[in-house]
Parts: sequence; structure tokens; C-alpha cells
Amino acid sequence: MTPDEILSYPPRVLSQAQREAYFEKGFVSVQEIVPSDILKELQATTQGFVNKSREVRESDERFDIGPGHSAQTPVLRRLKSPDTASDIYWNFSTGLMAEVAADLVGPNVVFHHSKLNFKWYDESDTVKWHQDIQFFPHTNYNVLTIGCYLEDTTMENGPLAALVGSHNGDLYNQYDENGAWTGMLSDQDAAELDLKQVEYMTGKAGSITIHNARTLHYSPSSKSDVPRPLLLNCYTSCDAKPYTPHPSPTVNTYKVVRGEPVTWVHHDPRPCQIPPDWSGGYTSIYAAQAGEDSAKTAMM
Repeated sequence: MTPDEILSYPPRVLSQAQREAYFEKGFVSVQEIVPSDILKELQATTQGFVNKSREVRESDERFDIGPGHSAQTPVLRRLKSPDTASDIYWNFSTGLMAEVAADLVGPNVVFHHSKLNFKWYDESDTVKWHQDIQFFPHTNYNVLTIGCYLEDTTMENGPLAALVGSHNGDLYNQYDENGAWTGMLSDQDAAELDLKQVEYMTGKAGSITIHNARTLHYSPSSKSDVPRPLLLNCYTSCDAKPYTPHPSPTVNTYKVVRGEPVTWVHHDPRPCQIPPDWSGGYTSIYAAQAGEDSAKTAMM
């Protein structure tokens, strides 16, 4: 569906102005949209998994842990696939967040994946400039990610930042000069970005950020010793079909969470870079950008 076709449907959750801002800028944020009772459930569930991570010594299928992680000082970088970790997360993915997605990809919505990223007081938690769609190319670009701040997020603890209008620009090469996947722009490409066009999406707990999969975005490292969890859910329109294996499929991958399946696929003629073969698995963007997966994800 085109943006005009999507906008022709009545809004469900977002205002029409917010929907138009998303298509104009490539992203939008909405303050304190999550009801307090749902937010409290998400926060309690998340703290429970942080506590469970204290028992883990190395990254596994559920936890991606960072350098220095220990039972006394957990450094949980990512809770993988929260949609299968707890019904609290899955109900959130198929509830309010699916309604938000329908406002921006059209009435027929597919769940793609979820993840829960953390920020700690550590330089290693910087997420560098990148675009999402190169990780999972689709036949069109009605692919987006909705992030929910589970704690207040300011400039001190690493908010999501995005470059205005970059979803309408070119896609970048996210391999390095040796053909290894990095999942980010090269230093040279990043240095050429117009940082005057960057917006930082801060917000109270329960606020959300929404960005298109073509949009350039990053988040700086946190200057706070209080962890900043960001619960992310990715959705596509039903008429957007994947070209490549899913990086981290679950039993919920490709479920239709709003509307119904479609019998026609929409093709956007703009090209998209193909990622490595993910059929062998994927860890996290932190590991990729730190070079921890360079041998595993080198271009064949």
C-alpha cells in the first residue's frame, strides 16, 4: 500500500497529524500512550528477566549479555524474542502496539519480531548509525519498528535518534571493506550525515517511538547508572513479503495480528541490500557492531 492509501483509512490510535509526520519524517514519537496498568506489568516482567540474567555467564538463546556481566552487576544488553518469553510481552505485541502499526502500514498487519534492548552506563551500549531493512529485506518498505520506553528516557540515558527524511534517501552498505557484515554505516558514511537533521526521541515511561525500516537511526551511550530498557516490536504490512530468511524466527513470526492475509504482494522498485544468510542464527546488533560475529556473518 502507498502512504496515501494507508492514510485514507480512519486512524485507530494515532492522530492523523502523527500519521502524516511519520510518512514525512520517517519516524514519530508519542508521549505516554501506554496505560499505567500495562506499563507496570511490563516493568515487573522485565525486572524479573534482569534478575534471571544474573544466573547466566554467557549469551544464550534468551539473553545477550555484555562485557563485565556478573550476578552482582548484570549487563543484559538484550532479552531476545520477548514475544515467547512471557505472555505479558506477547499480549502487548498483539494489543495496543498492533493497533499503532495498523495506523501506519495499513489494516492488514504481520508481526515480524520483538526484542528488548537495554542501556547501561557503558560505552559499549552505543548503537551506531544503521538502517533496519538491510537485516530483513521485503518486497516493499511498509516495515516499521515500535519502541516502548519502560523507564523515563532523557538525553542522559541514550534515547533513540533518527535522521529526518532519511527513509526517502538511499540505503547504505552495511558490510565492511572485507565483506563482513557490520550492521551499521561505515565511519566515512556516518561522518557525512547532516546531524542538524537529527531528532532525539526522549520520553517518559510508556512513551513510544516509531521508525520506518529505511530510516537512519542510532542511540548514544547512556550516562546514567540506571538501566534504560526499550521494548521493540517490528511489524510489516501483509503485502510486504520477505526476500531472505528471518534472522531470529519464533512461533509468532509472520502471524497476522490485525486484519487478514492478502493475495497480492506490493513491490517497491527501490533496491535493497541483501544480508548474510541468517539461516544459521543471529545474536544481536550489539554483537555485530562490536565485531563479535564477524566470522559468522562474513559475506559468502
